[in-house]
Amino acid sequence: MNYENLIFETKDHIAIITLNHPPVNAWNWGLMSDFERAIDEVENDKEVRVVIITGGGEKAFSAGFDLSDSENAHKTSPKGRELWTRLDRFAKPVIAAINGHVLAGGLELALSCHFRIMVDDPNLNVGLTELNVGIIPGWGGTQRLTRIVGKARALDMILFSTRINPQQALEAGLANQLAAPDQLINTAVEFAEKLVKRPPLAVGCVLKAISAGEYEGFERGLVVEEEGSVVVGASKDRIEGFTAFLEKRDPVFTGE
Repeated sequence: MNYENLIFETKDHIAIITLNHPPVNAWNWGLMSDFERAIDEVENDKEVRVVIITGGGEKAFSAGFDLSDSENAHKTSPKGRELWTRLDRFAKPVIAAINGHVLAGGLELALSCHFRIMVDDPNLNVGLTELNVGIIPGWGGTQRLTRIVGKARALDMILFSTRINPQQALEAGLANQLAAPDQLINTAVEFAEKLVKRPPLAVGCVLKAISAGEYEGFERGLVVEEEGSVVVGASKDRIEGFTAFLEKRDPVFTGE
């Protein structure tokens, strides 16, 4: 599948989606449309077990909505809300490899990913800056930032458009780890490779159960967890896991 505004590649069960809308990978309708097609592709590809999202260039992961494409805001903004929630509830692990500034809707995208690996650059800005132009984070940022860093920190970052650096993001739990600028993708791929080795069915069931609990309530989360237990209990991966344990070897999971 061809894309105009992003680069899509897969290798060894890992898909890498590189946003490619210079200079700061801002979200116009073209990028949003391509991104939706890429998400469809990885969701439907049984060979893909982990997704990495990163930004093209060195300046920005994404600086949010493209104000020059405001005529399409009535389409782009609802689609952003839809896709970011879809990622937050994705049944395959999604890693944000944050290569540069991550602001506004770009940070909202990163907050929707399961893991965030960030370039260790003190000049990199991290923030929800929408109030600077009289709007609010509208693609899930008010909820997801609060969930991750707590209410007080989220209010400070949103109401004052406070920007933090990667070290502060790490301390706040917003970043899972930092990487040297020239090692970001390698670090993200190494992290993804560890996830690839985990049992795909079990990984998906865990993500679905956690998502159900967050979006639909504790009791629903328990129901989805129980359903997942039934699925993995009848799987070939469960047999392989038990067998490998008894044979004192590493398991080879196939997602069946």
